[in-house]
Amino acid sequence: MSETEPVGNLGDAAKPGTGEVTATVIVNAPAPRVFAAFMNWERQGDWIPFTKVRVVEGDGGEGSLIEAITALGPAALRDEMRVVRVDAPYELKVVHCGKVLRGPGSMRCTAMGGDRTQVVMHEWFHLPGGAAGKLAWPVLWPGSKLSFKGALKKFGRLVEEGKLP
Repeated sequence: MSETEPVGNLGDAAKPGTGEVTATVIVNAPAPRVFAAFMNWERQGDWIPFTKVRVVEGDGGEGSLIEAITALGPAALRDEMRVVRVDAPYELKVVHCGKVLRGPGSMRCTAMGGDRTQVVMHEWFHLPGGAAGKLAWPVLWPGSKLSFKGALKKFGRLVEEGKLP
């Protein structure tokens, strides 16, 4: 999938949105182990705060539908993702296709010397709220980036400690 071509029947959700977030971490573990830990969908709640993840359709691989619900008190955000590409242990591509969160995302593992792996997560969200959402993005972006990076760092620690996958 190129970053601009629609995937299946996902329409505009497969095209990059204007809300772009990237996070990178180095994990002291080999790429196949890091990738396997990431693909363990149900365990993502171990490193993404306040979130429960489950496979709704499929086996978690290409074509699967994944649901992540992030809840804080009575407020909850549902994120639906269609897995559109799995190139283990190097790359995973999803399309967020829910009502609120929409847009493509990717996770890439690059093997480094000494059984170290660079993990890069990149998301291109369509911002909800039209023009107001675009105006709010510069205010919201630093928090999004920090929480994204914090979750990825926790993921790395759990893999290094052998707690994932």
